[in-house]
Amino acid sequence: MADTKKIKTALISVFHKDGLEDILKELDKEGVKFLSTGGTQSFIEGLGYDCQKVEDVTTYPSILGGRVKTLHPKIFGGILARRDNEGDQRQMKEFDIPAIDLVIVDLYPFEETVASGAAEQDIIEKIDIGGISLIRAGAKNFKDVVIIPSKHEYGELLDILKKNGAETTLDERRHFAERAFGVSSHYDTAIHAWFEKSGK
Repeated sequence: MADTKKIKTALISVFHKDGLEDILKELDKEGVKFLSTGGTQSFIEGLGYDCQKVEDVTTYPSILGGRVKTLHPKIFGGILARRDNEGDQRQMKEFDIPAIDLVIVDLYPFEETVASGAAEQDIIEKIDIGGISLIRAGAKNFKDVVIIPSKHEYGELLDILKKNGAETTLDERRHFAERAFGVSSHYDTAIHAWFEKSGK
């Protein structure tokens, strides 16, 4: 089927690691390459899988105390590039941008941090920038990319992997994109509500 896409490279950057092991196992069985940052990369390698550092792709380290890790054209180009667009594909070759077919992210726990009574600066540091951007990019390019925006979608992805290997249909990718925009909308609404309340 023309709308079926094979996952070859997965970018994984999650705050909570629980539930990830089974997905990594299935992806590895299918020969999917892993790309990750910081703690998630260490977690993946700790399970015995090869994992390329995002910094090796971007040639930039994690900077500003971890505020900037994935925000780079080589990462976002790899997610947003249209696979059927000759111009996009030409630029990917020109700038040595790797295609990223699956993005697994979960966001910093903003609401939990607010609920814990944390100080304002701690709350602000839990406003996710890279993660929310990855979610939006993956969801925008659902025609080519699978976006898993929280651990609540792990079960669905695992079912697909066990049933069809590392292949997804357009309907499945669109479904995950819908879930992704729901996650991002909820997250931004919570941040807005906190700013509105804390500014009074």
